[in-house]
Amino acid sequence: MQSLAPPLGPRVAVPGRTPAQGTRRAVVGMLTGCVQREFFGEVNAATVRVLAAEGCEVVAPQAQGCCGALSVHTGREEEGRRFARRLVDTFEEAGVETVVVNSAGCGSTMKEYAHLLADDPDYAERARAFAGRVRDLSEVLVELGPVAPRHPVAPAPVTLAYHDACHLRHAQGVTSAPRELLGGIPGVELVEIPDGEICCGSAGVYNILQPEPATELGDRKAASILRTGAGLVVTANPGCLMQISRALERAGRPLPFVHTAVVLDASLRGVPLPGLPTQPRADGADR
Repeated sequence: MQSLAPPLGPRVAVPGRTPAQGTRRAVVGMLTGCVQREFFGEVNAATVRVLAAEGCEVVAPQAQGCCGALSVHTGREEEGRRFARRLVDTFEEAGVETVVVNSAGCGSTMKEYAHLLADDPDYAERARAFAGRVRDLSEVLVELGPVAPRHPVAPAPVTLAYHDACHLRHAQGVTSAPRELLGGIPGVELVEIPDGEICCGSAGVYNILQPEPATELGDRKAASILRTGAGLVVTANPGCLMQISRALERAGRPLPFVHTAVVLDASLRGVPLPGLPTQPRADGADR
């Protein structure tokens, strides 16, 4: 666990309510998560900025807790149900029509609350209604359509490889939306990872409970990414980000690897992503 986890940095808290920029197009709730909040606070901050730039008023209830995904992953379903009930209550009180999630594992579990709470007479219907309001960040942005202008994220063209988190691709069926968003950034060439549908080995808590086969999967994924020649890797799940980052380090070829929200935020704000090429090579490749 210690080898997988990135260092803890200063916590980046998001406001309880962030107004939309320009014309308000939607009011959305936002899950701040656990791993995302503690290890990748900048992803939550970027998510809020992107949503606001696209005309969303963002409500992030300060009393929200865990969504229960990790509990469900480990078979602790009663604990997961307790977390689910609390989250349903929290976002009902917030009065939002859509709940945005930027962690694929969390979103997958939240979309299955109807199944998780199917035998609870007090929550079954409420859980079904709640699950129907849950959307991945990429789904919301594509459904709204872009209004904020995009800018390049580096002075030189960037080859970007997008990694499908299994909880987003296989569980939620969300594949085209992230690619549409990333492909709309000027100067980005989006490339596919060979055997991209195969798991990276993170798989909820699989890389903790079964580290050896998970490491093999991670190394296979890293090798596939390196074959693309990409200078930037993007995903929508913190578990995948930690797992593949370590695999790329083991391969001796670490690459800039960030969440979808971070790339979109940089593009909307017109700021460069660190670690990307600063000028084109004479042969046209990135440097």
